[in-house]
Amino acid sequence: MLKLKALVKNWIPPIALHAMQSLRSPRIVFEGDFASWEEAAVKCSGYDADNILAKVLDATLKVKRGEAIFERDSVLFDKTEYAWPVLAGLMCAASRSNGVLNVLDFGGALGSSYFQNRMFLKDLPEVRWNVVEQAHYVKAGQEHIQDKHLRFYSTIDACVEENRPNVVLLSSVLQYMPDTTTFYNDICALGCGTIILDRIIVNSTESDRIYVQHVPSSIYLASYPCRSLSEKHLINSISKNYKLKASFDSLSFPALSFIKSEFKGYIFHKEYL
Repeated sequence: MLKLKALVKNWIPPIALHAMQSLRSPRIVFEGDFASWEEAAVKCSGYDADNILAKVLDATLKVKRGEAIFERDSVLFDKTEYAWPVLAGLMCAASRSNGVLNVLDFGGALGSSYFQNRMFLKDLPEVRWNVVEQAHYVKAGQEHIQDKHLRFYSTIDACVEENRPNVVLLSSVLQYMPDTTTFYNDICALGCGTIILDRIIVNSTESDRIYVQHVPSSIYLASYPCRSLSEKHLINSISKNYKLKASFDSLSFPALSFIKSEFKGYIFHKEYL
């Protein structure tokens, strides 16, 4: 039984994903650093998840119906903004499995990454995209979004009981995990052929640093704990079981420069071929 079975219920605030992916607010600030996750958490105000979910659901339904091209954090776009390294990692994972792509998208909201890349994914012989999210997102996804390709699960255990994912996608997720060491180990234990990380906050020191991230009311008034991960520790932890195939710069986010951090991404492969 995976240690992650009960984790999803309280893990990543949806507003955290919204704020970190929005490049339109230079007023996001980071307070700290703090000695522990718990110390940071007591200084946080929280967020209104239901309000955010309603916005994300409305935008995602418009994309699904073809009324918009692309959605990110409930914002609609008339042109898809591809994360090309992530797409390359997905296609590489499929090529290692005879064209089959079976994704475990941890913290994937209502399938934003799936809809972002589906124009390319439709040419693969078999695609199954499995989002593991908080319960209220899963309920909305199952009722309004789910189809033969896109599915929603409340836990990783529930997902792997029905699927054999060959790639794990972690996009803007790790920095909001209370215990990253356990999470690294459990993700690697799944044994998927490829692990793709994107929009991860990292620093060049030997240790993680913990902050309170403050989001202004112009986006949605909230604050919550987040961490800047030691890039060296992150890579070394996953490299115990996987080989780093590529690293890349991710989104530009000026506020991160004030805590000497940046967004980066990584593609790891399991060397079993």
